[in-house]
Amino acid sequence: MMKKLSALALSCLLLVSLLAGCGGKKAEGSVYWLNFKPESDGVLQEVAKMYTDKTGVPVKVVTAASGTYSQTLNSEMDKSAPPTLFIIGNQAAVKDWKDYAVDLKDTAIAKELTTDEYTLYDDEGHLVSISYCYECYGIIVNPDLIEKAGHKVEDIKNFESLKTVVEDIHARAAELGFDAFSSSDMDDSSSWRFTGHMANLEYYYEQEGEVWKECPPSITGKYMDNYKMLYCASTTA
Repeated sequence: MMKKLSALALSCLLLVSLLAGCGGKKAEGSVYWLNFKPESDGVLQEVAKMYTDKTGVPVKVVTAASGTYSQTLNSEMDKSAPPTLFIIGNQAAVKDWKDYAVDLKDTAIAKELTTDEYTLYDDEGHLVSISYCYECYGIIVNPDLIEKAGHKVEDIKNFESLKTVVEDIHARAAELGFDAFSSSDMDDSSSWRFTGHMANLEYYYEQEGEVWKECPPSITGKYMDNYKMLYCASTTA
């Protein structure tokens, strides 16, 4: 099969910037973007239309259902018109899809990057995946509600102090009119927060300064207690 363009899907801002640089010349070809994030589908459909209106290039955005991206990608790649933009999000995906990717080194989009820290390369040094977003983990806090409950954000300095505040607010939820956390469900739409994002924190600290090229067959479990405490706090509050 002919190699297909592979990159982490371009961000909306980048696509808009590309629109501005297209001028009045109508380009040829077409784009099929297999989107990874269902929550972005509406915006991406608008961006796709903007790009087509500006360049004349047809853009189709198909969004995989939550938790089904790998299966959808495998299915779509077997079709006569497979995706031209799709997600290669980790080293395991690089191994699976490197033969379907062109080397993006020295391309216009690669030159837009301000860091090479998050790009992915295959074993021959080809740039097969360009980073398009950076995800951080943390807790979104409403300081007004924290103070209404008789606490201050500044008092939360570690897990123990967080736990104290959370349990106090949770115990007085009926009195206060609000609870400490909005709990995530364990269905397919939310379970990845625990099996993916939260588990990645455990894996991050397990690396002990040496970045893994691939997930090892076993971990020490040194930080498992912290994982359990975070899990319990986020699912019971």
